[in-house]
Amino acid sequence: MKEVILVTGGAGYIGSHCCKALATAGFSVVVLDNLTTGHRHNVKWGPLEVGNVSHKNFVRRVLRKYKPIAVMHFAGSAYIGESIKKPEKYYKNNTVATLNLLEALREENIDILVFSSTCATYGLPEYLPIDLSHPQRPISPYGVSKYLSEQSIINYSRLYGLRYSILRYFNAAGGDDAGELKEEHRPETHLIPLALASAFEVGPILQVFGCDYPTPDGTCIRDYIHVSSIAAAHVDTLNSILSGEKTSEVRNLGSGRGYSVKEILTAIKRVTGREVQLRYCERRRGDPPALWAARDPGISCSESINDIDRIIMSASLAFR
Repeated sequence: MKEVILVTGGAGYIGSHCCKALATAGFSVVVLDNLTTGHRHNVKWGPLEVGNVSHKNFVRRVLRKYKPIAVMHFAGSAYIGESIKKPEKYYKNNTVATLNLLEALREENIDILVFSSTCATYGLPEYLPIDLSHPQRPISPYGVSKYLSEQSIINYSRLYGLRYSILRYFNAAGGDDAGELKEEHRPETHLIPLALASAFEVGPILQVFGCDYPTPDGTCIRDYIHVSSIAAAHVDTLNSILSGEKTSEVRNLGSGRGYSVKEILTAIKRVTGREVQLRYCERRRGDPPALWAARDPGISCSESINDIDRIIMSASLAFR
């Protein structure tokens, strides 16, 4: 029988791509999702259990029913701007829910957890590129909630022997080349799909927040990594733990290269032949001028998949 992996938040953008990667790698997948921001039609590679991670007894029933060997935890809230207005939502949906999941895992004797974290735990960069030695000083409730979740996981490892992988994403982007899955957030906050929606005239004019940053062209610089690379990294780290090669690890998931907003817009025109309609707005509070990761040699997808033109081409499939 195939080994079962429970994926919380598996109906969402990154979670569903990881489900596909797990199934391709030979695992049996079970999705736990409350469908608040996830989509039922993204659950294609195993059964769906509808419910909240914050409900420990429900999680325990799911664990007993399917007996997974490991859990990948994507469920939670992930909008930085919203977290500033509603911090209590983020501490509840991220930190408290992760703690409840950890308790459920301990009580059901499941000792492997792969956790979806974020570069927002670093806060404003003290140097670039960001590596794992960079201090963690999150400045948003979202970043704090993920940082506290990380610390809970590390403490459970020390106390109860939990084996874990903490993966800090930079900017997930792109789409499934086979067209089975696509990026669809409601509301949409990511630059590339917003810019593509403007270019294909199916969305509003793109708002660019700030054009006076201390960067070469005045716009923010960010690190974009293809969602398929993120999915591959999850399978890779899970296999490393299962094989005994590693007990636990922390990784940054980024391409190792930063692109400015203007460079993204130029690439969209180059790839699609369409001009992005935009207007410049004031900077958003707390947005650092530049943010990108040190190159991770462990990203198992080929470097070409993280080329910005490849990312934009795959993301544009949803608009064509």
